[in-house]
Amino acid sequence: MQITKRNVELRVDGSLMRVYVAAPKAAGKYPGIVFYSDIYQLGDPMIRLANYLAGYGYVVAAPEIFHRIEPVGLVIEPDDLGRMRGNDDARRTSVADYDADCLAVIEFLKGESAVSPNQIGTLGFCIGGHLAFRAAFQSEIRACVCCYPTGIPSGKLGKEVADTIHRVNEIQGEMLMVFGTLDPHIPDSDRQTIIKAVENVNIPYQVFLYEAEHTFMRDDGYRYDSSATTAAWSEIVTFLGRIFAD
Repeated sequence: MQITKRNVELRVDGSLMRVYVAAPKAAGKYPGIVFYSDIYQLGDPMIRLANYLAGYGYVVAAPEIFHRIEPVGLVIEPDDLGRMRGNDDARRTSVADYDADCLAVIEFLKGESAVSPNQIGTLGFCIGGHLAFRAAFQSEIRACVCCYPTGIPSGKLGKEVADTIHRVNEIQGEMLMVFGTLDPHIPDSDRQTIIKAVENVNIPYQVFLYEAEHTFMRDDGYRYDSSATTAAWSEIVTFLGRIFAD
């Protein structure tokens, strides 16, 4: 389906947070998705992923995750210097700030006329996968998709050690996790820790493994895997469609 694209301005703790919003063009009510980028923020590869999801009938709201540090609209280049910059931005942002941003985007979606009541989910990539996992602590989140989420077992997220792995029991919705088996940033031991934590509190979940590297869904890098990406999107769209079918 065709989509519309716009940028909206939210204020969180006095900081201007740009949120990119992609939504179906046709009038109607649709589920809302809190969409989290990787450390490079909202460059073209992330915008394409957000647009792709919106085309399946979702109002997708993607915040700039480093808005307290970087200028509005800043896209970090996915090269060596950009990786250093993005990781430094991540370390300089407090976990509480990430959580406050999440609440602001959820409230924005709840106030959007095109978003169906009580139909909000989240999806994220890399650090954004970790942020999506944390977003699922909020009662409004019915579905959570984490694509190669980093730092969950270790608590590596921001200034402080994140308590994510210890708060899994707060998740009320369903989970879908996507991992690359060739991903050195999320070894099998970390994957098993996450899965065990989810199983221990009886959260409905699905895990999909692909013989792919980290960030394999970014279409601008050498690690991009179109076959694995297509397969992952098929599972994600099916999962979200089932959750929000009612």
